[in-house]
This record gives sequence, structure tokens and C-alpha cells, in this order.
Amino acid sequence: MYDVRLAINAALRNPIRNSVWVQAGSISFSQAQYIDNRKMIKYKKDIDNIATLVLDMSGRNINVINHALSDAFAQVITHLKNEKAKGKLRGVIITSAKKNFLVGGDLEYLYRDYRPEEIFNFAQRLKRVFRDLESPGVPVVAAINGTAMGTGFELALACHHRIVLNDSEIRLGFPEVQLGLIPSSGGIVRLMWLLGIEKAYPILSSARRYTPLEALKANMIDELVTSRQEMMERAKAWLLQNEEGRRPWDRKQCHIPGGTAADNHVAEHIRTLSAQLSGQTYNNFPAQRTILSILAEGSKVDFDTASLIETRYYTNLQSSKACKNMMKAFWVDYNFIKQGGNRPKGFGKFRPRKIGIIGAGRMGSGIAFACLRHGMEVVMKDVSKPIAERGREYVKRKLEELIGNGKIQPEQKDKMLSRILTTEQSKDFEGCDLIIEAVFENQLVKQKVMREAEAFLDEYSLFASNTVSIPITQLADAAMRPENYVGLHFFPPAEEVPLVEIVRGRKTTEETIARAFDFVRAIHKVPIIVKDDWGFYAARVHNTYILEGITMLQEGYSPAVIENLGKQAGMPKGALELADELGFNMVLKYENQAAEHYGAKYVQHPAVAVLKKMLEELQRPGLPKRAGFYDYVGEQKTGLWEGLSQHFPVTKTAVNTQELIERFLFAQVLEAVWCMQENVIASIAGANLGSIYGWGFPAFKGGVIQYIHDYGMEAFKVQCHLYQQRHGQRFSVPAKLEGLI
Repeated sequence: MYDVRLAINAALRNPIRNSVWVQAGSISFSQAQYIDNRKMIKYKKDIDNIATLVLDMSGRNINVINHALSDAFAQVITHLKNEKAKGKLRGVIITSAKKNFLVGGDLEYLYRDYRPEEIFNFAQRLKRVFRDLESPGVPVVAAINGTAMGTGFELALACHHRIVLNDSEIRLGFPEVQLGLIPSSGGIVRLMWLLGIEKAYPILSSARRYTPLEALKANMIDELVTSRQEMMERAKAWLLQNEEGRRPWDRKQCHIPGGTAADNHVAEHIRTLSAQLSGQTYNNFPAQRTILSILAEGSKVDFDTASLIETRYYTNLQSSKACKNMMKAFWVDYNFIKQGGNRPKGFGKFRPRKIGIIGAGRMGSGIAFACLRHGMEVVMKDVSKPIAERGREYVKRKLEELIGNGKIQPEQKDKMLSRILTTEQSKDFEGCDLIIEAVFENQLVKQKVMREAEAFLDEYSLFASNTVSIPITQLADAAMRPENYVGLHFFPPAEEVPLVEIVRGRKTTEETIARAFDFVRAIHKVPIIVKDDWGFYAARVHNTYILEGITMLQEGYSPAVIENLGKQAGMPKGALELADELGFNMVLKYENQAAEHYGAKYVQHPAVAVLKKMLEELQRPGLPKRAGFYDYVGEQKTGLWEGLSQHFPVTKTAVNTQELIERFLFAQVLEAVWCMQENVIASIAGANLGSIYGWGFPAFKGGVIQYIHDYGMEAFKVQCHLYQQRHGQRFSVPAKLEGLI
């Protein structure tokens, strides 16, 4: 069964990479090309009357098409129709002069506030262009030489045949859902007609980026070729063999593979998917629900009516709060950070080549994998060579998974493994640009391995700690060059989670921060710069969610209700489950650090009493000892501990669902605002993306600070005052709040 939540989580780990916006210019025709002022489309026709359209936007390294440029493309189509009418057109090949084929749309345009009728009309205009392209009479081949995503792949689907260069770096698919959007140019309806509802839904709703081999196996494309020349030859050969270009939906005898929603077995499958969507995501991600509705309704009508249904749903979705929130996070905020919005200015770009890693456990091995995938050399050290070799084996297994999925070729695996050196000797770190220690959380051990490694570094090299709770300034006290010492806090699994906290120690220089930022971007992760303060940013704010759930337990709420409402709020796991996984000692450690930090101003959190009881009286410290709020067999939880009802009896039989959900979210939002007020984190973009990627704050809310905008500033303050009266000082409003929206 298709797992919607796993698909969504995977999508959120892969932020949109190629997003740009353009403006349309005027079109004029010549014998050689149809151009706007940027020469977007080059045109040529051979002696067999086969026209080739080459997408090549001048002044840009990628091709894009947006709703404004649909007018420009429409004029090219008009000319082709005239040629067809004169009998001077046998077929059309669409390809690209750039490394990519065609990616994305105008996300800046989509983020603006347009009236629904404008959104509707823009979508319909581009659909008309694609519909004219595929109209019966002349076959069209998409010769895809590079990445084709979103609207770019919708253009490919509007072609009668799709040939793709077999390059593992090429990606095909629909990433829109990770922005809260859906394909808007007929892609949903076309894919349904080509593959059927059951196979089309996961492709459309997961935001998965397919390699050419994966796309071929999924029947999204028709052929793979090994070279650009072969691609063009095969495209022409196919056109010469297929005179009539008529799509399945334009043939009376053709039907949607597998049936329509009017068929009982398909209707049952749709109901199952709908129930799964509700159960796993609580319908918090409307894009997935919208896609399912379009497939269900569109399968019962003709193609053009289904396309109109798609546009209506798209218009409604694009105007929704969830969509705007996700676009704010994954477009506006993401690009702010990607473009160096928080990076210290005035320092040249750091290009790391050789990375040292101390510790061959899951974290160190995951960091090594990320570095190797992006062209760096890695030196991995542990207490012995055999233990260090475990890190290489971990990387090897990950690479073999990528080969199995068609994401890399076997020869790429061998090249990457040749760039990793395993060792037990610190002298092998000589020549490294950066060393990252990822040993267990013990200050003396971390400082020991640092001193051993530093002896072989030059004055320009950086040293980083992956600590989750020990102050960077404290660790740097033992460093030879504390100005070059920085925190790089990866999140498990390090090879998948896109966030890295860059922790600035008291003596860390701005140049070191800039170089750390460049390293994180070089391995295609999202850097947020945080102050060396208790819990840093992610752990400090995340802890408030855990503490609020524990407080509800003390108040007499059912633990099952607490866990379910946490997930209903949009969090990936319940608060009690997370407390177990982190371990009660660590949860309490962060709160003790807060007490030390604030001194006389500190107000003890109500959850502390529960934590101390679980630790001291009941001897249940969490997952590390296989006993906490949950029972365990090995590391697998078997259910909530039955003893909870004895020690924390349920007294709240009437549950205000909305209030409990808001308490979970408000606690995190307010702590994030306190972090901004105390300069723990400097930017709204960093706070938002840090919350989504760092601990799973609801993406459909756009992150912790965007949540306030979504809720409404005045309404949020009123509700905070109400919760402060009912539940205590932790719901007080920081002064910084007013300046954030």
C-alpha cells in the first residue's frame, strides 16, 4: 500500500532546487528561429518536413516556462498549425540546448495574491497551448536531454512520444506538492490516461524525482538513449514511422488503464487511498487530497472536461492558506538562505575539497556519504581501522541502494568509494580543509580527539563539533585555534535530513561562520546560523513540544489522546514517544540548562515533576533503558505503559481538541520568538525552515514564525493571553513578536 506520510516526509527532505522567474517579451518570426527578446525557442525544419524546436533561453542556465511565456509559446504553435495545414509538416521534435530540458514555473508569480479568475485564466491559457500541440494530425516527440520537472514534464506528457538521455543526474516528475501545489497544465489528467489511477497517484502526490531509468520502469517515458545524437536520430525515426499523432483520450476505442472511478474496484481503491490520507496526514496537506479528487472525478468524463476540473481544483488550492504557507517556506525562505541571506558578508567563497570525520558511527558515516556524493574526499577515523571500515561499509550499502534505484551508475559508486580513506591515525588528517567530530556526547572525549587532530591542521583549516548539547565555547576552550572552531549540528539520518545548525562560539570568527555556511551549501543542505546558547535552536524549541505533552499527562489527559492530538496538529510523532526516544535525562538536561541560563527569572515547567518521578521513583528513563512512557521489546515500542494510568490517572474526560492542539503549537512558536528576541537565531527564514526540517513542525503552517501570520497577529496575541491565564507564564508574549510580521 502506498504510504502517503512517507512520501510527504521524503518530499520535504528535497527542497526545490531550480526555481526562477522570467518576464515575457514580444515575439517576431524569422526563417531560423522564433524569439522573444531572449531567444527562447530556436526553430528549424529539415528536408523531411520535420521541425525541431530547441528551447534555449539566453541569459539563463536553465529553461523555464511560465504563464506569461505561454503567449510566446502559443505563437510558435500557431505557426506549426499553419505549416500543418499547408501539408508542410511531418512531425515535431522538442528538445533543449541547455543541460536541462525544461524546469519549473514562475514561483514568484504564483506566490503573489491574484484573484481566482486570474489564476484560472492563466492556467487555462497554458493548457490550450499544450492541447494544440498534441492535437491530431502531426506527431510530436519530446527529446529530453536534461531535467524536466513540473510544467516541463507536463510539456513532455503533451508530446506523443518521450525519449530521454540515460543520465543518472537527470530528474523527471512533479515536485509541486512539496510547495502545496499540484500540476496545473493537464499533467494529472494525461498521466491518469497513460498509466491509470492506481499508478498515476503516487507519482503525482509524492514529489518524487525520478531518474530516467526509474521513469522508464514506471512507464512515464518511452525510450532511453545513451547519447544526444542517438536521441535525435531515434526521435526522427519514430516520427517517420508514425504519421498520425492522436492521443489515447482522442480515440473513441481507448480507455483509462485499469478503469474509472465508476468501476467498483477502482472506487474501492480510491476510498482506501482517501482513508489512508486522512489517517496518516489528518488531511493537513490539501494538495494530495486535491489530486485524488481530480483523478476520481476526471476519470468519469471526457479529457477536456477533466482538464477543466483540474483547473478549478488548482485555482482553489493555489488560493489556500496551506499552499501560501508552504510556498513561503520552501520558496521564499529557502531561496533567502540558499542565496546567502544569513551568510557573513565580505568573505570569498570557501570550496572544501577534503573533509576529515572522527567517528564511524551512523552520524559520522552519514556525513561522509553526503560529502562523497558531492565530490569531496573523506578521511574517516575511529579508534581502530576495523571500526573505521564500518563507516565505509555503511557508505557502500547506501550507494548500492542508489544503484538499485537507478540514481547512480556502478562506476560512480567505485569512484566515490575510492575517495574515502579509513584510518586510526590522526596524521592522515593532514591536508583536510575541515574536520568534523561525531563521537558520543562527552566533553572530555570530544576535546581529546580534537587536540589529536588539530596538530595536523594548518592555520586555515576548520574544526567542527557535531555536539547536540555541549556548548561550543566550552569545547573550544581546549582548541589551539578557537577562532576556527564551530558547531555543525547534523540531524539523524545525516545523509537525508537537509538541515544543519551552524553554531557560533564566543571566539568563532565571522570568516569561520561564512566558510562553514559554504560547506553546508556545498553538500546541498540548508544552513541556519545559531548562537551558542542552551539547546541551540532546534533542540530548545522542540523540547517545548515534548514538555507540553508531558504536562498534559500530569493534568489528567489520556496519554493516547495526547499522542493522537500531537500528530493531528501535524507533528510527526507524539510528544510522549519523542520524550522516550530522546531520553528523560536529556529532556530534563535542556530544562536544567534553561534554569541555569535564566537564574532568578526561571519559572519551572510543570513537566519537570513528571520527569523526575519517571526517572527517580519509577526508574523508567525512556528508550535507552527500554522503559518509559511506552513499553518495548528491543527497540520496538509495543504500546503505552499500562502503569501510566496508576501514576497519572485520567481525570479529564471532556477534551477541548482545538485548545490542546494549539497548546502544542503555541509552545513551540513562542519559544522560537524568544530565540529570535535573544538572538539565538537571526532570521525568520532560518526559524521557519529550522522548525520544519529540524524537528518536523507542520510544513502546511509554513514554520514557527509563519504560523503567526497564518493565525493572525492580533488573534494570536489574544489567544496567548488566554492560555497564559489558564496554564501559566510559558504562554506569555515576547516583546519581539510585534516586529516579526
